Amino acid sequence: MSISTVSSFSRQELRELVRSQLKMLLDQQNFQGVKTLLVPVQPADIAEAIEGLPEAMQAIAFRLLSKDEAIEVYENLDSSVQQTLIEDFKRQDVQDIVDKMSPDDRARLFDELPAKVVRRLLTQLSPQERQATALLLGYEADTAGRIMTPEYIALKEGWTIARALEHIRNRAEMSETVYYLFVTDVARRLTGILSLRHLVMAQPEQTIGEIMTREVVSIQTDTDQEEVAQLIQRYDFLAVPVVDTEQRLVGIITVDDVIDILEEEATEDIYALGGVQSGGDNYFQTNLLEVARKRVVWLSVLLLTNTVTTWVIRSQQEILEQVVVLAAFIPLLIGTGGNVGAQSSTVVIRGINTNELDNSEAFNVIRREAIAGAFLGIMLGVVVTGWAYLLQGNLAVSIIVGVSLVAIAILASTAGAALPFLFSAIGFDPALMSAPFITTIVDVLGVLIYLNLARQLLHISP
Repeated sequence: MSISTVSSFSRQELRELVRSQLKMLLDQQNFQGVKTLLVPVQPADIAEAIEGLPEAMQAIAFRLLSKDEAIEVYENLDSSVQQTLIEDFKRQDVQDIVDKMSPDDRARLFDELPAKVVRRLLTQLSPQERQATALLLGYEADTAGRIMTPEYIALKEGWTIARALEHIRNRAEMSETVYYLFVTDVARRLTGILSLRHLVMAQPEQTIGEIMTREVVSIQTDTDQEEVAQLIQRYDFLAVPVVDTEQRLVGIITVDDVIDILEEEATEDIYALGGVQSGGDNYFQTNLLEVARKRVVWLSVLLLTNTVTTWVIRSQQEILEQVVVLAAFIPLLIGTGGNVGAQSSTVVIRGINTNELDNSEAFNVIRREAIAGAFLGIMLGVVVTGWAYLLQGNLAVSIIVGVSLVAIAILASTAGAALPFLFSAIGFDPALMSAPFITTIVDVLGVLIYLNLARQLLHISP
């Protein structure tokens, strides 16, 4: 496949083509054809193609890559595939790949591996890479120190532009990025920053101190990774320096790492909204028993809380016995209420997670959502009143259903907005905690509202 042929495909078409042809060539044991196929393909696309192969073929395909390309591809592979390949490699193969990985990617890999394997791999690293990796692994998980890379370019204030450019030429291959350059003093304390653009536009005889920016935005090694992502996103940085408690520069975090963080945090939030425990592994590559274990916790909580709804319905049994048709609309009402509550909670949880909302704005947000719930309830109530009348021809019951839906929509919107603020204030994850409680409140109170309203309007004695 030529480069001109590859360029005529969209990225999605290219990935599908590479995946199908790679498997076909491996089935035919046409290894030279595999090498030719992968020449014009980007490492990320090769990694995706390898992940789509049967496990027995993954190691074969990986071994056909050149050494430099193999390192880039390996960094893009899913952690479960990385572990599988490590088990299949000979010791020297592992050492060559792991030693050439960037320290932050290596630390991320080691987080996923068994401790025994990590200890063995650490002993195989060169002294410099072992020290860099041990430094990162010494920080808490999900902090700036754990995800940073110590591969950066540091300059001195007294250097001329000409000397700085020469230093960059010598160090560029060993740095994560050269677009941001950091200035440190003799004690390695961060004193300034400048971009490569400003450097190349300066006169050769000027000094770094004359053109650098002294007001530097930096983060501490113990800063949560989500805060790091929000800071880089806010200021549109390509990289941000990481300093220790004595303001010494120890590493940098680049925007490509932040994209991974944002994806990871978004995945956790989405799983939490669904009541699924989020793990580090690819969810669809986890065995089914583990999948069931991750889902069963909140399903069990919801099962128990739904028994309260059952008890409420049983306590109102005489109403349902006298007007049986009322029972037909209970699923419609609590289902609609649950959906309205989910919409409100999703908006609020998103606002809290992106720092658009805080607890000081809780009252205004809850009031706004309650009003929105009233509008929704009126619109849906009119529709369901007409639909209920067409179904069973009883105007009184139809009005009860419509009015109940208005009340339930207001209740659901209020609960959906209030509970995330409540759980955030007491230190719980609002995404994880809100769903079962919103369901319980809407189901229990919704049924109570509906059946008690029916009792009053139909003049049914208890």
